[in-house]
Amino acid sequence: MKITIISGSHRKASQSEKVARFIQNTLRDENLCEETWLYTLAENPLPLWDESIWEGSPDWQERLDPISGQLASSDGFVVISPEWHGQVPSGLKNFFLLWGKGELAHKPALIVTVSSADGGAYPVAELRMSSYKNNRICYIPEQIIVRNVESVLNDDPDQNNADADGYFRQRIRYALGILKEYARALGQVRASGATDLSQFKNGM
Repeated sequence: MKITIISGSHRKASQSEKVARFIQNTLRDENLCEETWLYTLAENPLPLWDESIWEGSPDWQERLDPISGQLASSDGFVVISPEWHGQVPSGLKNFFLLWGKGELAHKPALIVTVSSADGGAYPVAELRMSSYKNNRICYIPEQIIVRNVESVLNDDPDQNNADADGYFRQRIRYALGILKEYARALGQVRASGATDLSQFKNGM
């Protein structure tokens, strides 16, 4: 089983990427999957979508094909989003526009949002509402909202709020265990052939 972690912050050395690396290490340490891949949107590696992607643009193919292959070979995803002005970062929204070949389709994803204070709920709602229609990613009911993120999940224990840090570590392990089981189950759904995208390429 392969789980891909998508760190949705545009910033270098972001708290979202810190959380992403903790999740990647947890997946490995807890033997929840055989392979992980972490893709970060730091410094905006992907240009904004334009219609030439539909026309088979060589520039788009060169840029996207390696990522497409990693996503297509994944069984599940962890999508990490900071809350910026109550929103999902534009680069992460753009990311979901780029995958129309079934790379994410009918595969489970755990939403993890990050806030430097007590926020983080708005990106959960936004991702569930508007990021799945055509790529058909399947968000599981469980979610993680990492509040006061600077004070948890740090490598140096002295930088952590002990009570909050312990809670988030346990809650993340729990949620990743659920994600693993959804990945197993939805693998059977895809193998059934019922999810064939050839007739109805786009969602309604």
